[in-house]
Amino acid sequence: MEWRTKEPENQSVLQRFGRWLSLKQYQIEVTFGVYMFQPTEKFIFWSVVFLICAMGSIATILYLPQHILFIINRAWFYVNGGESSASTVIATAKTALSLSLDSADPTTTLVSTTTEIVREL
Repeated sequence: MEWRTKEPENQSVLQRFGRWLSLKQYQIEVTFGVYMFQPTEKFIFWSVVFLICAMGSIATILYLPQHILFIINRAWFYVNGGESSASTVIATAKTALSLSLDSADPTTTLVSTTTEIVREL
């Protein structure tokens, strides 16, 4: 029972990771009977496992950020009632900023446009 032995604390992270990987390889070989395969069959089995893991990792890296953004945009749509309200708020904030920079008394203009934004929300 190799997995129940106490690990020495002075091993580096790389050594512990290598030990963990060899344990997972051992578990897979025992679970699926890979230890009984011929060397060619083992090579084919581990090649297929590697390709599946590599494709899953690449797909996760490429498509997960887009998927998360899609979910966030969909949640924003459900909570706030559509993208048009968000674009209206942003446009109003931009005009408020430009008006506050152009006016002689920026505090009153900023307060009035802020109250307009709050009323819209």
